[in-house]
Amino acid sequence: MRKGNKMKKLTSKYHEFKQQIARRIVYSILLVLIIAVTSVKVAAQDIHFSQFFEAPLLRNPSLAGIFTGDIRVQGVYRNQWGSVTIPYKTGSFNFEYKKPIGRGDDFITTGLQLLYDKAGTTNFTTTNVLPALNYHKSLSDQKTKYLSLGFMGGIVQRRIDRSKMTTNNHYDGNGFNPGLADGESFVNANYSYADGSVGMSFNSAIGDGKAGDNYFFGVAYHHFNRPKNTFYTSPAIELSPKWVISSGVRFDLNETSYFTLQADHNIQGPYRETVGGALYSYKIGNDYDNPDYTVHFGAFLRWKDAFIPVVKLDYNPFSVALSYDVNVSELKTASQGKGGMELSVTYRGFFDRNNSSRNAVLCPKF
Repeated sequence: MRKGNKMKKLTSKYHEFKQQIARRIVYSILLVLIIAVTSVKVAAQDIHFSQFFEAPLLRNPSLAGIFTGDIRVQGVYRNQWGSVTIPYKTGSFNFEYKKPIGRGDDFITTGLQLLYDKAGTTNFTTTNVLPALNYHKSLSDQKTKYLSLGFMGGIVQRRIDRSKMTTNNHYDGNGFNPGLADGESFVNANYSYADGSVGMSFNSAIGDGKAGDNYFFGVAYHHFNRPKNTFYTSPAIELSPKWVISSGVRFDLNETSYFTLQADHNIQGPYRETVGGALYSYKIGNDYDNPDYTVHFGAFLRWKDAFIPVVKLDYNPFSVALSYDVNVSELKTASQGKGGMELSVTYRGFFDRNNSSRNAVLCPKF
């Protein structure tokens, strides 16, 4: 009996050992895939938000300043794939300041886009600091009609925690040995590069009707300088440029409610992404021009990837929006349909000054 128990214990330990090795192999395969993706395929896909409409500079730098107000501050936080692996955490912060320029109805907007993303076991982290400048040229002295040209550029820094890497080199023949070198040839666990974007957009009132009815259309070209995108010195891997085609339309249904539709189409190397949807908005309060609250709800669809219900509340001058990705891609079996939660907060306001856009008859807005 004692020999039998010993054999069972040895067999159990052997199976546990095999499971540990299997897990290490899986981790190694995942690491190789992650390195492949971050070194090559990231050239095919940038970070994205389901609430893309709350991060205008990431869509197109020429969308900076197209809002009602002199100043806008926005923050978006995203937490994704917690049901499948270590959550991917992404945060965006943008600031815009709009003011008139010259003697006509032209405006200029200065802005700043900050972006932070942390993903995976190795804490693969990306930090972007991107100042922006946008010029709005008035095309009419009768109604809102603007052509905007915007630029955005700055520094991007990427890093990983190399101590958390696991590779086949960590297997010493008996088991996992974290004291061994990982066998990778790159020297630095971080690198930086300059990045640039340019965009143009057209923003106009619809016909000669209500001031609240307007639309925009824009095209942006991101990473036009094709920056280096790898931890390794060779081969030289570049970040593929990305085209973003954006559009939006807002129109009143009656004095208390309106619809807003927005969509983006992204093209980056072989990668394509289309996202779009609509929000229904209802004003609450006695003054419908300056309501106490505005409640928005609706949904967006990222084609072949996620269905995104959205709810939003405006309490002037603040807005808060919450969305959740319901996964509909091939990963839905593993994720059980769970994608990512997103929260955004926006502040829009006017300055108390003579040349505030509050007093402007014509001004770029959406």
